[in-house]
Amino acid sequence: MLKFIFWSLLAVNAALFAYGRGYLGHFSGNEHEPERLLNQLNASKLAIISADQANKAAASTAAALNDAKPAPPPVQACVEIASFVLADARRFETQLAALDLGDRQSRHNLPGSEISSYIVYIPSQGSKEGADKKAGELRALGVTNYFIISDNSPLRWGISLGVFKTDNAAQNQLAALMKQGVRTARVAPRMSGSKLLAFQFREVDADLKAKLEKIRAGFPNAEVHSCK
Repeated sequence: MLKFIFWSLLAVNAALFAYGRGYLGHFSGNEHEPERLLNQLNASKLAIISADQANKAAASTAAALNDAKPAPPPVQACVEIASFVLADARRFETQLAALDLGDRQSRHNLPGSEISSYIVYIPSQGSKEGADKKAGELRALGVTNYFIISDNSPLRWGISLGVFKTDNAAQNQLAALMKQGVRTARVAPRMSGSKLLAFQFREVDADLKAKLEKIRAGFPNAEVHSCK
């Protein structure tokens, strides 16, 4: 009987010792057996850092997030506000002066309803560089009577090859140019200018658009359009 008690106590003490050292794990599931660390994936890449290092890392991350700049608002290429009679156009222009838009702002007459002349032209080349290149091609063909259109009309950065009173005269000029090798010229009627005016604005972002709309609100007959 004494032997049984002795061996029982010995077994219980051994079990308690193993449990205390973590060889048998814990009921909470947070095991500490030596083999567990060896079986972890990428155990060699784990590093223990101090609380101070952890706080500095968190502060650095928060600062980086705070410094992140929002994306700039989209820019609308061109906005046109029309149609103004001369007196209203002058008042509108006076109020625009405070915005100091420089060459981002322009004014032009809206086309009328009657044909005043006919133009022989090469369509817009998209930019001054493109127009200069096309002009060089014309010179190589012996064409010297031309000029690059640089105003804010739909033909901006196109090339004028002559303006004529009648369609017949314009067609004769086009035929002569084709004989010289010009293949992209066209004829189009030019409308007489009306008494109505329009303003165009370029590089318009959300802030400028809001300011323009605030001014436009004082002119109930004016309309806003997109332009090129």
